[in-house]
Order: sequence, then C-alpha cells, then structure tokens
Amino acid sequence: MPATPPAPARAHTPGPRPGRPHRALLIALAALAALLGAGLVQAAPAAAHDATSTAYAEVTGTAARPVATLDLEYDLLMKSAWLYAEAYDAKGRAEQLRQLERNADAVSAYVTGRFAVTRDERACTARTEGDADIRTRGDRPYAVLALAYTCPPGATGPVTVSSALFPDAESFVHSTRTIVHYDLDGARGSQVLTVSDPSVTAAVTGGQESHQIWEFFLLGTEHLLFGLDHVLFLLSLLIGARSLRDIALTATAFTAAHSITFLLAACGVVDVPVAVVEPVIAASIAVVAITGFLRRDRTDNARWRLPTVFVFGLVHGLGFAGSLGIDERWSWELLLSLLSFNVGIEAVQLGIIAVVFPLLVLVRRSPVHRWVLPALTAPIVIVSLYWLWDRVAISA
Repeated sequence: MPATPPAPARAHTPGPRPGRPHRALLIALAALAALLGAGLVQAAPAAAHDATSTAYAEVTGTAARPVATLDLEYDLLMKSAWLYAEAYDAKGRAEQLRQLERNADAVSAYVTGRFAVTRDERACTARTEGDADIRTRGDRPYAVLALAYTCPPGATGPVTVSSALFPDAESFVHSTRTIVHYDLDGARGSQVLTVSDPSVTAAVTGGQESHQIWEFFLLGTEHLLFGLDHVLFLLSLLIGARSLRDIALTATAFTAAHSITFLLAACGVVDVPVAVVEPVIAASIAVVAITGFLRRDRTDNARWRLPTVFVFGLVHGLGFAGSLGIDERWSWELLLSLLSFNVGIEAVQLGIIAVVFPLLVLVRRSPVHRWVLPALTAPIVIVSLYWLWDRVAISA
C-alpha cells in the first residue's frame, strides 16, 4: 500500500503583532486621551480666565422706563472696572458685597458705559437702583446689579438693548456673550448678544425668531462641547456600553431625563439650589465611570444603567437650566429659546457618540483593551472627584 504523501505545509499569513496596535487603534487612543487631557487641564473650575464668559440681562418695565437686572461674573467685573486685587480676589459673600458697596461708583461707571438702552436711537439715562447682590451660578459668584433707565421724552419707538460687556480688548476673556430676556410693553423675547451682533430691538411685531433659534442652538452646542463635566459623564456612559443598542437606550434615557428637568427648571416650576446640583453632577460622573468599568462585562447592565442614568440625567438637566440663566415664567418665546438650546445640546451629544463609540469598539477588539479601559476610566474618576471636593468646599 503506497505511503500517503505528506500534507503540504500551510502558508503562514502573518497577523498583527499583539504589541503593535493598528493605526486606527492609535488614533482612537489619541482622540480619547485628548478629550481626557482637556478635562484634566480644566479640572479647576475657578481657574484664571482663559476662556469666555456669559453675562445675563433681564430687561423689564415699560418702554419709557426700562429696568435692567444684570448678572455679571464677580471677579471679572471687578477686574474690568480696573480695581485692585483686594476687590477682585475677595472671597465669601460678605466680603464681596462689601467690595461692591465700596466700589459702587467704579462698577456703575463700567457697566453703564458698556450696557446701553436706547429708544429712537437716543440714549436712555441710567442710574443704579438698590444695592448690589451676589448669587452663585455653577461654581462662580456673580454680581447682581439693577439699572433703571429713563428714555428721552417724546421717544415713541421700540427699545433697543446693546451690550459691549467684557470685550476681547480687555484681555481678561474672549468671545463674551450676553443673554438678554426682555418683557417691555407686550414685547417679549430672548436674544444672545455677541461682538458681531451686539443689539436686540424689543419689537412687538417679532420677526427675529430664526435668529433667536440659531443663537440659542449655538449656545446649547457650546455649552455641552465646552462643559467638561457633561462631556465626561457622556464618555463614562460610552466606556461602560456593550453595544450600539446599549448606548442608544442609555443616551435616550439621559436625553429624556435632562430635557424634563431642564424645561421645568427654566420655566420656574422646579428650583433646586446650585449648591446641591453641581456637587451631585460631579459625583454622578465618578459613580457612572467606576460602575460602568467594573460591570462592563456583565449581561445585566441595563438593569442598573438605565435607572441610574435617568436619575442622574434629571440632575444634569438642572445644571443645563442654570447655565442658561433664564428666570421667567412660561411664554412661547421662552419655549422657543429652551427648545433651541436643548436641540443644540443633543446635536453635540450625538456627534460625540458617533465619533467616540466606534473608537471604543476598536479598543475593545484589541488585546490592549485590558489596560486601555482602566487608563481611560482613571482620569475621569480623578477629575470628577476633584470637582466634587471643590464644589462642596465652595458651597460650605
């Protein structure tokens, strides 16, 4: 019986070496590291002003005698008024109120020189009304100032509000926005004033809806994109997700939850102190990041993820509402602003998911996922715990 010829040797096709991740994996790691690096760089909420600031203005009353209530970042206001470090470095509500009273003339001169109300292109005369106050927005103190305006006799046209607060030329911040809400003689609306579009006219006839929608949409996109606490929370959800269906359900729960409290809080139905909201937001990031990592291979993830994300989403919605600075009751103009802002938030959220989730899929399919996922989770936890400590210390 003839011997069976030996089987031909199989050609060896070299595969990727475990120690050399694919180029796509390197890109994934670089992108995620950059995002976490941004969080670490901005971990201190009270860092020196190297970004933008938002001013808030509520203009009410009549067209003949408007009253503007301004919320302005305290230390930035004191620096812009060219006061000494004793004023802008003041800590604690009592000392900040004392500095505002002591420097009332300089502060008033700065604000009235850069926030103007006109009628028929004629300037309305401003005077400060009452004492200044301090309120906290996020983790920063804001000075609250009231200005009463008297418009020229005989002026019958609509009121125009203009803001040039905290311009780039002062070099303390850049790209300042002033969110204006007005209610004057039946003319109601909201607008975001910028250096390229610094004025809004409070006209009953309307016609500014498309501009209002676009500006609040952009405000929503920027708030989520540059709000590192919300971005890190979303990234924590992505790291713990097992599939596209999992992240879709989780993102839907988060969206539904924060939309509910965002609308209720902005309309004045719900009012939770910022001293409670901000620390809970920081704690939510750490909880979701740690739990998602530890349970990433469990099949019962949905049992805890959806309820947990929904509850924390309710808290994040309160944070979104606080950043928008709306303090008025229901109106169609208010709803338009809120929906536009919320759509902007969702657009960025979907964009982050579309970019980051495929990168995480590549990481999970690579042998290095055992150390990459802990390496990504650790900085998120560290940053969020620092924020928690810092925000509790500020609230104390």
